Amino acid sequence: MRAVADSSFAAVAAGFVAMLVGFTSTIALVFHAAQSLGATPAQTASWVWALGIGMGLGTIGLSLWTRIPILITWSTPGAAVIAAAAGGAGGISMPEAVGAFLVCGALMLLSGLTGWFDKLMNRIPITLAAALLAGILTKFALLAFAGTTEQPGLVITMFLLYLVGRRWWPRFAVLGVLLGGTVVALAHGLLNPSALQGGLAVPVPVMPAWSWQAVLGMGVPLFIVTMASQAVPGVSAIRVAGYKPPVSPLMSWSGVFTLLLAPFGGYTFNLAAITAAIVLSPHAHDEPGKRYTAALWSGLFYVLMGLLGGAVAGILAAFPPALVMGVAGLALLGTIGGGLATALSGAAHREAALITFLVTLSGMTLWGVGSAFWGLVAGTIALFVEHYRAPSPDSADSP
Repeated sequence: MRAVADSSFAAVAAGFVAMLVGFTSTIALVFHAAQSLGATPAQTASWVWALGIGMGLGTIGLSLWTRIPILITWSTPGAAVIAAAAGGAGGISMPEAVGAFLVCGALMLLSGLTGWFDKLMNRIPITLAAALLAGILTKFALLAFAGTTEQPGLVITMFLLYLVGRRWWPRFAVLGVLLGGTVVALAHGLLNPSALQGGLAVPVPVMPAWSWQAVLGMGVPLFIVTMASQAVPGVSAIRVAGYKPPVSPLMSWSGVFTLLLAPFGGYTFNLAAITAAIVLSPHAHDEPGKRYTAALWSGLFYVLMGLLGGAVAGILAAFPPALVMGVAGLALLGTIGGGLATALSGAAHREAALITFLVTLSGMTLWGVGSAFWGLVAGTIALFVEHYRAPSPDSADSP
């Protein structure tokens, strides 16, 4: 088989590292999103199963088809959207959330089949998309530091470990925070051993329910944030590495994976960007034409983690909330900083981006629809009012 012949030890190592960093850095946020919807332990394990299987099979299939390192992952900011929408006034039930996931998947499939993806992204200024992302994720970073009130030793230790990790081993900084926080929690008796469980994960389907509050407050923001914050940089990462990916089919297949696995907890799949850089780098393989094997190995490891979803969910359930939110919040700092830098980089869109950020961060709920949607609406209105038929600087200076 060609893939076996093209593989190497470096490819195996790169695939494992990509899976490890991707899984451990943000699985706590996914776990929090599921719990925000009232997921049972079995449903939480099903989420891990669906996400692991979807990422693994999607990565393997697309990488074999294109012979390009294509890494499929869950939507990290999407998990934040889910948790934020679920915590709003009235909340959103698990069946309604599944309906929102399916709407998101259908929009992704439609954007790929019609070629609307590029057109849609051109309609939404990148500054507003970045501000929306930063506003959503900042909530969770705030929760991470708020845990200092109840567990100062745990949170401060994790924060110091994060700083040290970012300085000397940035690729594994979040993993170091997770391991160090676990040791501190164990030493202080903060773990809950009774939540630990083993065995293979069992998929638990949830029948979708439909509400316009869930569609507008979760489904549409989930689609926009995922496409803007992951699809765009994901495609860019592949192109920067010297490959020419078939963009529209990749978007279409991401939508298909989401539609198939949404009832089991596979809320959204899309292109990886940060972890994709691991399998796209020369460290994965000396020959660019054979680096796709690193993605294949990463896909196999993802499938394995998905099958062990019950144990993964049980381990996370045993963690104290301060540890879970601390790991998730610290893992998002880089993304938040990048989002704010992009959002405020241009003077022409700065105020509209700031409005988008603040409305999204506020957590407001209007007519049952969460702040992510209204943040984008408020920013768009501000941008329209500010620039509609506004005189150019040259005409304003003329006599």
